[in-house]
Amino acid sequence: MSERKYRQRGYQDDSREREPAPKQPKNRDPRERPDGPKTPNLMASHEVFRCSRCGNLLAIPVEPAARCARCGVDLHSCIQCVSFDTSARFECAQPLSARVSPKDGRNSCASFAPRTTIERQTGTPGPTTARQAFDDLFK
Repeated sequence: MSERKYRQRGYQDDSREREPAPKQPKNRDPRERPDGPKTPNLMASHEVFRCSRCGNLLAIPVEPAARCARCGVDLHSCIQCVSFDTSARFECAQPLSARVSPKDGRNSCASFAPRTTIERQTGTPGPTTARQAFDDLFK
């Protein structure tokens, strides 16, 4: 009788008794550089400031009296700020002594910073004329 408790194949096989297989050299990718892996081609990205109500693209330096050109909401307000957090006390991540209301109205908060996002530039610039667009179809 065997000294093993279970007789299924694979259970406590003699893998410990075997010698480790000799290491074979890796097949190197011809595109790979000798100093490390090839860096991926990443898309270009840029920082943008968008209106929180309508998503309109806006200029990053925000003047205190600026308004969105599309929907008319004030840009120097709590809803446009990076510290705006609906789950925090007074809906602001910064320590405040009093609640600022309304959140979409203009205010003079000293800790205001516009909420910016990093977006990838996925598209190519469009054709400048209709004739160029037509010619591009047959290239």
